[in-house]
Amino acid sequence: MLDTIQPKSKTSSFFSLLKQAIKGAEVDLTSISIKRAIILLAIPMMLEMAMESVFALVDLYFVGHLKNSSLAIQTVGLTESVLTVIYSLAIGLSMAATAVVARRIGEKNPGAASKAGMQTIIIAVFVNLAISIAGLLHARDLLLIMGASAETAEHGTPFVRIMMGGSIIIVLLFLINGIFRGAGNAAIAMRSLWIANMANIILCPIFIRGLGPIPAFGLTGAAIATTIGRGLGVSYQIYNLFNGKNILKIRLSYFIPDWEQIKAIIKIAAPGILQFVIASCSWIFLAELVATTGGDHGSAGYQTSLRLMMFFLLPAWGLSNAAATLVGQNLGAGHVDRAEQSVFQTIRYAVVFLGVVSILFLTCGHLFASFFTEDEAVRKIATRSLQILSGGFIIYGMGMVLTSAFNGAGDTWTPTRINIFTFWVFQIPFAYLLAKHFAMGPTGVFISIPVAEVGLTIGAYILFKMGKWKKTMV
Repeated sequence: MLDTIQPKSKTSSFFSLLKQAIKGAEVDLTSISIKRAIILLAIPMMLEMAMESVFALVDLYFVGHLKNSSLAIQTVGLTESVLTVIYSLAIGLSMAATAVVARRIGEKNPGAASKAGMQTIIIAVFVNLAISIAGLLHARDLLLIMGASAETAEHGTPFVRIMMGGSIIIVLLFLINGIFRGAGNAAIAMRSLWIANMANIILCPIFIRGLGPIPAFGLTGAAIATTIGRGLGVSYQIYNLFNGKNILKIRLSYFIPDWEQIKAIIKIAAPGILQFVIASCSWIFLAELVATTGGDHGSAGYQTSLRLMMFFLLPAWGLSNAAATLVGQNLGAGHVDRAEQSVFQTIRYAVVFLGVVSILFLTCGHLFASFFTEDEAVRKIATRSLQILSGGFIIYGMGMVLTSAFNGAGDTWTPTRINIFTFWVFQIPFAYLLAKHFAMGPTGVFISIPVAEVGLTIGAYILFKMGKWKKTMV
């Protein structure tokens, strides 16, 4: 009798926890069990990141069926590579926001957490203004620098202008979600991405192919739809910041610049931004190397594989963000051992998730690639890329969690130094050597990626065990 009741009880408990995670009920994450805390944070964070990756996949799907699809796919992919610099700004600021907000929430000081979040928004708006203007003025040049052909650059300039001009929306989407994650309310962050993606999925075919009085904008329509969709997601975030129903209570006085606090946030955010700029510049170099050694088809195949890879890696990143929040809040509450235990428990979940993804790509990579392009040459390169990249997924997942743990503690310099060595000192020269010197072309670039990630994870683990992050003050 007891044997039949117990499984039902466990199943009921899991679905109750799942419902709580999606609904977003606020709980003290520093006092409940670690596994329960991870699940409450990880489920909405993974769904949030899955939704973020859907943006690129939706654009890729619709433009992949346009005339001259290889040019369109290359434009979307190269633009995403350029936008990674903006993502770096957004992610660096959101990491700082998560670290500071989580620490203040752990200290049971939600007022200070709210103010810190708003000061980070002030920084984001100011810094992004210059980037948006530069993107509008030099869109074509950016594509050419990335290795695009003159035809591709001409074809994709309007797309780049819209995406770069609306980049403040990207930054705010990441940043405000980082604020909510730090507060432990990952469900709001998740729902903002749901809204943004549903709008994008509906608007993409309308603006790309046209409907009624709306003309067919082609590739440019994908940029219009994505920008509007993200804008709706940001509107939802702002509503939840000001409705007074959450732990964060926003006052207009919090938007008055507090220069001491701004300097403190920048001190955390600057290496965080640099951390991702380093990684982004490496990805940009790799994209350019593939474009110059593999041509338009090689570039389109590589960009297709990256979009597919990120669709599965971003949820793992969401899982790692759970570790960042738990580290920050537990350090704020003085539970140092619990912070460390949270990281290793999160790693176990990441290994299982990415192990399944690796098997999927190794066995079904060609099916995934064929869904997004009808070009056989593009499909072949995308499949080869997926099979090689997936070999490093498990250890990459471990590295993501460890890196997030450093960032959640406010120790953003440690992963920045790791990235400099891994990506600039090792990966870029190694990829160049394989692609050009040994004439392996795009395949050489693909091989360099999982090899570099192995080095990153080993370095991160050694430094994490040394424990300097436990003493970081934010």
